[in-house]
Amino acid sequence: MNSLEKLIAYCEQQEFKGWDPFDGLNSPIINKTILGKSRIFRLAWIQLFKRNPINLRPFVGIKKGYNTKGLALFLIGYCNLFEKKRKPQYLKTIFFLSDKLLELKTQGYSGDCWGYNFDWQARAFFQPKGTPTIVATSYAVEALIRAYNVTGKSNYLNAAISATAFVLKDLNRTYDQDKNYTISYSPSDKTSVYNAGLLGVKLLAIIYKITKDNTLFENAKKIIGFVVDKQNLDGSWYYSPLAHHKWIDSFHTGFNLECIYIYMHTFNDFSCQQNFDKGTEYYLDNFFTEDGQSKYYNNKKHPIDIHSPAQLLVFLSKTGLIKKYKTLALNVYSWTQSKMQSTEGYFYYQKMKYFTNKISYIRWSQAWAFYALTYAQSFLYEENQN
Repeated sequence: MNSLEKLIAYCEQQEFKGWDPFDGLNSPIINKTILGKSRIFRLAWIQLFKRNPINLRPFVGIKKGYNTKGLALFLIGYCNLFEKKRKPQYLKTIFFLSDKLLELKTQGYSGDCWGYNFDWQARAFFQPKGTPTIVATSYAVEALIRAYNVTGKSNYLNAAISATAFVLKDLNRTYDQDKNYTISYSPSDKTSVYNAGLLGVKLLAIIYKITKDNTLFENAKKIIGFVVDKQNLDGSWYYSPLAHHKWIDSFHTGFNLECIYIYMHTFNDFSCQQNFDKGTEYYLDNFFTEDGQSKYYNNKKHPIDIHSPAQLLVFLSKTGLIKKYKTLALNVYSWTQSKMQSTEGYFYYQKMKYFTNKISYIRWSQAWAFYALTYAQSFLYEENQN
C-alpha cells in the first residue's frame, strides 16, 4: 500500500474520531476544579498537552471526538477520491461525513457555522466549546459544496450558502483608512488575523460561484484590500498586526496565498497578482529545504509540523503549480512520508530537534495529511512509478 492507502485504512478504523493538540480543557479534572476558572492555568494546561510528546489524555479523561474542521477536510478528501474512482464506499463515506457536519452545526447565529469540540483559551480571549470560527466554517462550506456537487443533496448546498450570513453579520470587523476591513476569528473576539480574513474571502468566493451575488464580491474585495496592504516588502505576512503575533510561518503563508489565488480566479480580479507572485516566491524559497524538510518558521527549521508539507501540496495542487515545482513537491512528500508516517499509517504531529511528537491527532495531523494526499495523489504516485 502507498502512504495514502495506509492513512485511509487508519482513519476509517478510527471512525474519523480522535484527539487534538488543543483539547486539554476537555478533561473533567480541570472542568470540575477551581483551577479551571483561572485564565493562566487554562493556558498552561493547554500547553502541557500540546507540547508534551507523552499522551496524557487517557489518564485525565479526555476522550476522542469528532472535530468539525477535521470532518470537513476528510469530506473534501473523499470527494477528491470519488471523482477519480466512483467507489460506492467513498460515496457512503461522503454522506456520513456531510450529515455529521450538519449535525454538529452551532446554533444561534445569522447563518450556519461551525466551531471546535473543545474549550480554548487564547492569550486574549476564551472560547467555549462550539464557538463558531471562520476557520472551521470556511472548510465546512468548502466541503459541503463539494459534497453537493457529488450527491446533489440540496440541504448541503443550503447550509453552505447560509454561512455567508455568519461571515457578513456575526463576525467583528477591523477597518483601515481606505475603508477596507478584515474579519475576526469568531464572534467573541476582535482580532484581525490575516489568514482568518482570507479564509472568509475563500468562503465568499465559493458561494459566489453558485449565487453570483455581487455583495459577496464587494465584501471579498475589501478584505483582500486590507490583507494585501499588510504584506511585508519581502512578500511575507506576519500572523497578525498584534505585537505578540509577529512571527512568519509556513502553513499560514500557504493559506493566505491559496485564498488570494481563489479570489483572483473566482472574481476575475487580478489586481493583487503581484502580491500573489511575490508571496509565492517568498513561500517556496524560505520554508522548504533541498532535501524536503518543511520549516515551521521562516527563520528556524524546528518544529517540523505536519501542517507545513500538507499545505504545500494543497497549494501547489490547487494553483496548478505542482508540475512546475515537481522536484520540491516530490522531495517534501518523500521526506515527510519516510520521516513522519508511522508503520500504522498515521502521521506524526511534529519533529523537534531532539525528539518527535508521535501522538496521533485526528484534525491537525491525519485530516490534513489525508486532505493533501488526495489532492496530490495522481502526481505523487505517478511520478514515483516513473
